[in-house]
Amino acid sequence: MRRFEFVEGTSSKFWQPEVQGNVFVVTFGRIGTAGQRKEKAFPDAAGAQKEYEKKVAEKVREGYREVTAGGEAAPAVAAPPAPPQKPPLPRRVPVASPTPESLRIAADALAALRARLGWRSWEVTSRARAARRSLRALGGVDPAKHPELDATFSALMARVVAPAKEGRLPLRHALALLGELDTAAFQRAAEQWRSAPAATRPPGAATIASQADALGEPELALRLGQLLATRPGTRGSPSEDGWAKRWSQLAPHVADHLEASGGSLSAFVKGLDASGDSHLAGRLARLAG
Repeated sequence: MRRFEFVEGTSSKFWQPEVQGNVFVVTFGRIGTAGQRKEKAFPDAAGAQKEYEKKVAEKVREGYREVTAGGEAAPAVAAPPAPPQKPPLPRRVPVASPTPESLRIAADALAALRARLGWRSWEVTSRARAARRSLRALGGVDPAKHPELDATFSALMARVVAPAKEGRLPLRHALALLGELDTAAFQRAAEQWRSAPAATRPPGAATIASQADALGEPELALRLGQLLATRPGTRGSPSEDGWAKRWSQLAPHVADHLEASGGSLSAFVKGLDASGDSHLAGRLARLAG
């Protein structure tokens, strides 16, 4: 069986393809582990062989190096040790329990933000920060489960993709609010943005929704969406170094999730379209780098 390896930066992974009759089989994972096995059946052996050749070519283009006999010879050394365990992601919301008073405060803050949409940007930003602080005190609730919050919060998320003349909620503020809540709220918002008419949908909302759909893992998608929408250097946002640190914490988790389904981080990033949004294009370039 042929074996290909990719060792670069935090990546240390292998990929082993083979054809068994009309079935294309691949084993992949972190070097030093047994990896995972996936099979894909074709109508005939020729179809399986064609898939084999296509996937080998793709892996070589991605930077994998063949280390089996017949490819480049692997050094005669012991198998490398398993890479160190990646650190867990830091907790996104503090531990807290909502009370009637904290829910009332949050509901009032959300209503105040909604009332300021369309006003001057600093006023919207100020109200958005106050709303975020009030949500943070709730400990990661799902607003749909609290009547005090549900209607106003849903209306705010809809304003992300509202016609500009009606006063939009900037995407970065929406994601900051979602970052204080259960991921179910983000999933609903992403679906809402994805189904909005293209004429009223800002490019960033489409990108965030598409990456959430492509990842299929709400927690990772929410954190990545926040990074994509963040504008380093603006008040209340991290510096470029702070942004890079957050990405370095998140990247191994995103990469592992994608590899588990047979994908790769580089292919995932290349598949995202900034749709003319220069800020998003810059953030995607940082992910690719």
